Amino acid sequence: MAGNIFNSKGIHVAIVHGSEIFDLTGKKLYNLRGVNIYRLSGELVGHLSDARGSERRLDRFTDRLFPGDPACRERSVKKGK
Repeated sequence: MAGNIFNSKGIHVAIVHGSEIFDLTGKKLYNLRGVNIYRLSGELVGHLSDARGSERRLDRFTDRLFPGDPACRERSVKKGK
């Protein structure tokens, strides 16, 4: 399976290739088994929506697993958040 992962705000945050999840720079972040997301150490850390197709969305709880949009992070840091 190949596809994209979007956070709860609709921002593209990761890529799925087979049973692996990569950040947008190509760094492997997690393993995927079904809809379950596992750290590389094997620890279950979250779930993807059970959407069929190449685009999957995260719920707000699972958003924390992915770095998100770098531009948004920079704006938050500049505002002191």
